[in-house]
Amino acid sequence: MQHLSEYIYNKLNPIYEKNEIRSLSQRIIESVFKMKFHEISLCKDKKISSNERRQIEDILLKLQNHAPIQYILGETEFYGMPFIVNPTVLIPRPETEELVGWIIQNHRQNGSSPLQILDIGTGSGCIAISLAKHMPESWVYAIDLSEKALETAKQNALMNGVDVQFMRQDILKPFSPDILSLKWDIIVSNPPYVSFFEQKNMSRNVLDYEPHDALFVPDDAPLLFYEQIAESGIIHLKKDGAIYVETSALYGKETAEMFRRKGYRHVEMRKDLSGRDRMVLAKIEP
Repeated sequence: MQHLSEYIYNKLNPIYEKNEIRSLSQRIIESVFKMKFHEISLCKDKKISSNERRQIEDILLKLQNHAPIQYILGETEFYGMPFIVNPTVLIPRPETEELVGWIIQNHRQNGSSPLQILDIGTGSGCIAISLAKHMPESWVYAIDLSEKALETAKQNALMNGVDVQFMRQDILKPFSPDILSLKWDIIVSNPPYVSFFEQKNMSRNVLDYEPHDALFVPDDAPLLFYEQIAESGIIHLKKDGAIYVETSALYGKETAEMFRRKGYRHVEMRKDLSGRDRMVLAKIEP
């Protein structure tokens, strides 16, 4: 047991950086042995069973083939909550946690009255479920084109004990009557925004494994989904409603300017922790 971390390091060293191997090693050990990483030192004389050894070797082989650890283990954490993830949904990112935090912070500053929230392109449901958990007085709806993604999102809502109304809907097509009949205080989205020309700079664990429909937009239409979201907001937002979107760092300023051209009077951009333009808030009313 005491040499396990060294063994994992030697297996992954040709592919991953040292800090990443340390993180991967921690997740492998916690998953296989069902204990916290800091507890390993108390069990350094523990013998590894043949079944545990097979699990470790299977995980290492998949990592050597660049599979994301989140898909290998079938789970990840987002905003302090567990989420099931699989190749039908994107792996939640820290930048999206920042978007959720921004919404929750603004909501608390403006009071805690019940809101109607629509999450467009929900994927794993991480945004909708996190908002439902931290804004329990609100009604949260979430749409996605993928039936399989919606199945995963429903499992995540059940696992985290929240009520979210999930519906199948293509944002690029007219809304169904169930959605058309509602007005929203908040529309939030982390839509596809990666242009195809960016593929050459992407790592294999993203390009080879994560769903392309949730990642890419045509090179000649990088704001395709944002424009549709802006149009929907004009029709479906309440008078003092707001749109929150995560954006590409390449097109953050262009996204904000597009909202202004569409008639949104209050448009605010926020940088992520790395200092990149990654989030936009847009309101029709000042």
